[in-house]
Amino acid sequence: MPRILGVDIPSEKRIDIALRYIYGLGPVNSVEVLERARVDRSVRARDLTEQQLSQIVKAIQDGKYVIEGDLRRELGINLKRLQAIKSYRGQRHLRSLPVRGQRTQTNARTRKGPRKTVGVQRNPNAKTGVH
Repeated sequence: MPRILGVDIPSEKRIDIALRYIYGLGPVNSVEVLERARVDRSVRARDLTEQQLSQIVKAIQDGKYVIEGDLRRELGINLKRLQAIKSYRGQRHLRSLPVRGQRTQTNARTRKGPRKTVGVQRNPNAKTGVH
C-alpha cells in the first residue's frame, strides 16, 4: 500500500482513483496532478515505482493544493469565524441543523440525528377518575 504525503492509498485501484483518498484532491485535481507528474492514469497504485511516487508528491506540492490537515484546519477556522460573529450559518452549524435552507419539519435526519420521540408521561400521583 503506497503512502503519498502521509496517506495510505489503496494499491488495487487505478492511480487516478487512488489519489482521491487524499483529502482535498478530487477527480479533476487528481488527473491534473498525474498529467503534471507525467504518470499514466490507468496504472494501478501497486505498480508505481519510487520515482513515479516522488514525481506525484512533487506535482502535488508544486501545484499549491491545500490538502489534508491544512485544509481541515482552514475549514474549521471558517466555521469558528461564522459562529463567533453569530451569523445565521454559524448558528445553524452550532445547533447541528441544515445550513443551506432545507426544510426541517420533516427530513433533515442526517443533520439532526435519529428521532427522539417525545411521549406523554403519566403522573403516578395524579388522581384517577374513580370516586
